[in-house]
Amino acid sequence: MLRVGSKAACMACRNLVSTNMGLRFRIPLQKLHPLSRAIHHRYSGNTNPQRPPHRTAARYFTSMSRLPMRPPKPSPGSGGRNYQQQRNFWVARLAARLLKLRYILLGTAVGGGYTAKKTYEEWKDMLPDFSEYNWVIPDFVWELSEHIDLDKLAKALPEMEEIAKLLPDFDKIGENFTFLKSLLSSDKEKVDQLQEELLRTQLKYQRMLERLEKENKELRKVVLQKDDKGIHQRKVKKSLIDMYSEVLDILSDYDANYNTQDHLPRVVVVGDQSAGKTSVLEMIAQARIFPRGSGEMMTRSPVKVTLSEGPHHVAIFKDSGREFDLTKEEDLAALRHEIELRMRKSVKEGQTVSSETISLSVKGPGIQRMVLVDLPGVISTVTTGMATDTKETIFSISKAYMQNPNAIILCIQDGSVDAERSIVTDLVSQMDPQGRRTIFVLTKVDLAEKNLTSPSRIQQIVEGRLFPMKALGYFAVVTGKGSSGESIDSIKEYEEDFFQNSRLLRDGMLKAHQVTTKNLSLAVSDCFWKMVRESVEQQADVFKASRFNLETEWKNNYPRLRELDRNELFEKAKNEILDEVISLSQVTPQHWEAILQKKLWERVSTHVIENIYLPAAQTMDSGTFNTTVDIKLKQWTDKQLPHKALEVAWETLQEEFARFMAEYKGKDQDDIFDKLKEAVKDESIKRHKWNERAMDSLRVIQHNALEDRSITDKPQWDAAIQFMEETLQTRLKDNESVIKDMVGPDWKQRWLNWKNRTPDQHVRNETKNELDRLLKLHDNHTAYLANDEVTTVRKNLEGRGVEVDPVLIKDTWHQLYRRHFLQKALSHCNLCKRGFYYYQRHFVDSELECNDVVLFWRIQRMLVITANTLRQQLTNTEVRRLEKNVKEVLDDFGEDLEKKTQLITGRRVQLAEDLSKTQKPWKNRNVHLKV
Repeated sequence: MLRVGSKAACMACRNLVSTNMGLRFRIPLQKLHPLSRAIHHRYSGNTNPQRPPHRTAARYFTSMSRLPMRPPKPSPGSGGRNYQQQRNFWVARLAARLLKLRYILLGTAVGGGYTAKKTYEEWKDMLPDFSEYNWVIPDFVWELSEHIDLDKLAKALPEMEEIAKLLPDFDKIGENFTFLKSLLSSDKEKVDQLQEELLRTQLKYQRMLERLEKENKELRKVVLQKDDKGIHQRKVKKSLIDMYSEVLDILSDYDANYNTQDHLPRVVVVGDQSAGKTSVLEMIAQARIFPRGSGEMMTRSPVKVTLSEGPHHVAIFKDSGREFDLTKEEDLAALRHEIELRMRKSVKEGQTVSSETISLSVKGPGIQRMVLVDLPGVISTVTTGMATDTKETIFSISKAYMQNPNAIILCIQDGSVDAERSIVTDLVSQMDPQGRRTIFVLTKVDLAEKNLTSPSRIQQIVEGRLFPMKALGYFAVVTGKGSSGESIDSIKEYEEDFFQNSRLLRDGMLKAHQVTTKNLSLAVSDCFWKMVRESVEQQADVFKASRFNLETEWKNNYPRLRELDRNELFEKAKNEILDEVISLSQVTPQHWEAILQKKLWERVSTHVIENIYLPAAQTMDSGTFNTTVDIKLKQWTDKQLPHKALEVAWETLQEEFARFMAEYKGKDQDDIFDKLKEAVKDESIKRHKWNERAMDSLRVIQHNALEDRSITDKPQWDAAIQFMEETLQTRLKDNESVIKDMVGPDWKQRWLNWKNRTPDQHVRNETKNELDRLLKLHDNHTAYLANDEVTTVRKNLEGRGVEVDPVLIKDTWHQLYRRHFLQKALSHCNLCKRGFYYYQRHFVDSELECNDVVLFWRIQRMLVITANTLRQQLTNTEVRRLEKNVKEVLDDFGEDLEKKTQLITGRRVQLAEDLSKTQKPWKNRNVHLKV
């Protein structure tokens, strides 16, 4: 322990002064020691070692001020000698005490030095900590910083020797005591000068740091451009922030039952309308990318902006491949116009705002990596032209984003308006009452400083003492002068100039790390990635648990099947359908022609028999028969036959297509594709149109085939007779079936099967018997009954007690005569089997006039030629066109998510879809978010 006034104490005092001041100033020991001893003699009772020297000196100065300044009068009775001794003693004591003022002055100097040192340390602490951003600044910057010696900085301050020169001569203190007071006041001015010098030094090094960061930004840009051009020939991987944003986009489409998209961090920008939210975001993105309006609502839907570093300053939408060059004004204008169009398109009719998110990525050199969501501004009143629920909708959208426990809330407050008018602060305090994830930003500080009469109000705001809300940090920014034509660089320059000259920063109301959008972006990015680190692992555990449950369900229900989601199943079904279409080209020509010929005859046989053959054959005249046949064939070929042939060909192609699909289905194919295949088939058929030119050429071919009447050989004759017999027998069988239905069961069926005739069938049967007798009497009867014959048959039936209508008689006669005629035609067909010889030599024999055989040969030949023509068109053209249509339909279905959801359904599909979604963000896309 050092005693006050001792030599050691004086040495300590001297060292303390020189150490705290950091100056080259020493007090001579021989001058200081006696003074200290005198102080010790006066205040020998003060032994407290904790009391600082300057406080002791101050106490001594106070005590000394109470002493009388005039010598006391000598007491009466004392001698002159005693009076002279007392006078000498008083003069010596006064001189000693005046000399002790030197110590008071030194103590004051020590206190001033200590205050200057403390102020310097406070300004030094106010500088932001850039240790966490070493990755931004290259190594040579830190090497440069190592050569900056703080001691040299301290030496650059004014020397204490200069201050000592201003001190008065202590031998003349008694002569001019007022000069001492002026000297003390000058110390205070020196301290103020030191503070100003420290502020200028801080700004100097801050500008130096900004310059180095700018150079680093340019160097990084060059490196990224080289990597982008492949100079280093290495694969440039997707940046972490892009992958993280992609995960957010995937989770936004994920099943809402899992609610995973609400637990990953993003920066949510909220604020009152026209508070400067968009301007702050643009300053962070370093581009004027958002549409602007004067006092009107411009942000009508949430805009998710993914910021990342890149060699070029560009912007691109999530669902578009176009890049907007943010260094070009025309691209900026186009980008703002596109954002405005997307916002208006997302707003439903009758609404003002929308909850649909617009995703945008912005890349550029020096941009901080983060994901921000710009929300519509909070309003207090619904104005004309807005939907009545606009205010509630904005509150609902804002709460939906802010209630995410990992969302960082960037609360924007307009500093140019009264704080009491703020709406967003109450909303933010409700969602984050503890302020653990809120960053408060005060905008338009330049207007606030200009308009506010009490600048301390701004200090209260940034210190969190004015608003009823808490926050992680408070920032004050300036986002321009209010002109929409200002560039980002000009706004930055204006902001820096304002804060350098602002008395808010000069008077200590704002700290250096609380101002400028640059410091804000650094703080927000740091907070964002800190939140990402804390939340991603938790969300990964949730995904793993969900996936484990889904995998267990899959293994229990579908142990032998792969986990194919809806898109993978669609691709599998697409390949199968294309294989089935390709199989059509492998069908043999014989198969095509046989099917076409059979189906075409089934389609036209009724017309040939009813409208061509029977009317011509019932004329009973050979010349009339040929003329009637030629006329009717010509009319048929011109109007109906080509259309019927093309319809048959198209139906045949469809049936074969469906047959191949059915065959594939039978080969252990998955029935989950049935609805998709049926839809593809129907849509392809609907889109397919037969070539119109084929109809004209087919009409000519058919007409030429029917004009030919020359049968060249006996096999063709026999084939025509066989074709005619088969056709007539089929018609006769059909006719017998009709007659049987008309007259009812015969006596065998009535006895054996216990069936009875209806009254109508009884009348029909009686009429049939009477008409059969008429045909037996007149074997060559015409096809129609005369009126007198109808009357005769009716009277005969009435004589037997059967009342019959004349129409029923004619209808029954038509079926009976048809049977009679077909039976005679079959008999004549048997006779014509030996008539080829007479036909070839043009012999005229009434019993062997086989014109009907020639007609059926012409029909048969037309069928063969038509089938061959259609087969060629099918294999050469239509099958390929159908294949093309199927591919187009599959491509359209592949792009239509709703269509795929409708056509590929089932628990198996949904389970595989959920498995795929839980796997994609973490496994398939290799997104390992370890920051």
